[in-house]
Amino acid sequence: MISSLYEKYALPKILDCCCSTKPVNYQRNKIVPLAKGKVLEIGIGSGLNMPYYTGSTVEKIIGLDPSEELNEIALKKAKDTKLNIDFILNGAEEISLPNNSIDTVLVTYTLCTIPQVSEALNEMKRVLKDDGMFLFCEHGIAPDKNIVNWQNRINPLWGKLFGGCNINRDIPKIIQQSGLKINKLEQMYLPSTPKIVGYNYWGMATL
Repeated sequence: MISSLYEKYALPKILDCCCSTKPVNYQRNKIVPLAKGKVLEIGIGSGLNMPYYTGSTVEKIIGLDPSEELNEIALKKAKDTKLNIDFILNGAEEISLPNNSIDTVLVTYTLCTIPQVSEALNEMKRVLKDDGMFLFCEHGIAPDKNIVNWQNRINPLWGKLFGGCNINRDIPKIIQQSGLKINKLEQMYLPSTPKIVGYNYWGMATL
């Protein structure tokens, strides 16, 4: 009972707060404006990427997320924008869109949480056009062994507290294993952020 109340009422607000820190928003602004055409945003959550879209290059945004609570927050934010946004309330492992129909797949701070991440990436590839872009900005496994040890120790508890988030996933490896080709990759520790959750990977991949 306590767990379900936490997930319904407390967790959405916690995630919205933790995922909107100044360093994280700075990262969003590096990657979201690159989106163009028909965009599928995986894990749109509470709509934290909305302020960073470039309206002149984005035709339509389809925001996918399994959380009803976060979707309610996103719907309210969407009303205050001029963006053309539709929402799909579902997980990324099964995307109800046609093959080769999306110009840009955007995923920010979401690959850490998707339960069946390889299945989800296969779905993203399926809906992405042959000449489309896969844009990503994620936190994941650190390059320093002592930090990795702490990530591995803390990860089981972290996931329970933060909606299934994993702090030790090897994001580039996961993307490449899906068959996507990473064309651009940057990485660093975010400033003013605990190192166990602050190592960021961002860039672009194609089919």
